[in-house]
Amino acid sequence: MSTIMKAAKALSDETRLRMINLLLQKECCVCEVMQVLKISQTRASRNLNLLRDAGFLKVRKDGLWSYYSIVRKSPHDPISSLLAAVAQGLRNDPCGHKDIKNLKKAKRLRPRSCSDRKSP
Repeated sequence: MSTIMKAAKALSDETRLRMINLLLQKECCVCEVMQVLKISQTRASRNLNLLRDAGFLKVRKDGLWSYYSIVRKSPHDPISSLLAAVAQGLRNDPCGHKDIKNLKKAKRLRPRSCSDRKSP
């Protein structure tokens, strides 16, 4: 029960839903998420870590870089079921479509640039 409660709480925020939408498309670094969602590095990292702690994401480190991606589990796993529901719910969302379009334009910056970059 606590796993589902933690996951549901993680999905109760628009920013985190938008992050899930991006990560359903591809693995992203923090700076890509920052650019697309127009948020600070602190806010992006905090929300990505909440999603990771809830079981939705995994992080891959490569030097100073951190890459986030969706955890792929059995289709019968509760987290997979919640991800499928989110993907279905966002399928026709105009904001979600805009975010995906902007993700294609986002650039991976040097790690120092990611943390020094200010949100608009």
